[in-house]
Amino acid sequence: MKDYSYIGITFIILLFGIWAVPKIVYSLSKPNLEVIGKVPDFSFINQDGETITNKDYIRKVYIVEFFFTTCPSICPIMNRNMVKIQNEFFGNPNLGIASFSIDPVYDTPAVLKEYANNYKITNKNWNLLTGDKDEIYKLANEGFKLYVGVNTQIEGGFEHSGLFALIDQEGNIRCRKDENENPIFYYDGLESEGIQMLIEDIKKLL
Repeated sequence: MKDYSYIGITFIILLFGIWAVPKIVYSLSKPNLEVIGKVPDFSFINQDGETITNKDYIRKVYIVEFFFTTCPSICPIMNRNMVKIQNEFFGNPNLGIASFSIDPVYDTPAVLKEYANNYKITNKNWNLLTGDKDEIYKLANEGFKLYVGVNTQIEGGFEHSGLFALIDQEGNIRCRKDENENPIFYYDGLESEGIQMLIEDIKKLL
């Protein structure tokens, strides 16, 4: 009887292992990144004159920023750092970038194309986007909660943050948490620490 008991216990342990191990492995491997929102539908024109929508980024991990080409302060830093991210994932077709101009009147597709060439933007999924100003500002301020605005009192005439948003393959805005489990909503596009955090989290999602 004892032999049968041992066999039964062993069988139960085996079944539990078959059921539990994959769940444990998945739990350890899945990205520990908070979903903080959904990207709204958008449709704008890129540097090549093509219409780009949020649907073009489905099944891709991508980064969102708001900038303008004549920005005299933080935009050059942001986009040099964005190029570093581009180069880190060189050749990976599943990484995209969406850079929305907050000065769409000046930033025509031709201007954006020249800007892309100057910054050595080579990722085919990096779109510099222009279009209706009100729609871009609504996307930034309401869709992403990343403030942009006109301010004629400052150099350049526009104000915005130096933050990047991370989007997963299903169009969810993602972020990591701090040591107290509080969400860090966006990634600092101006500091090397923020860029390194973003690279790590992109790798998790990919």
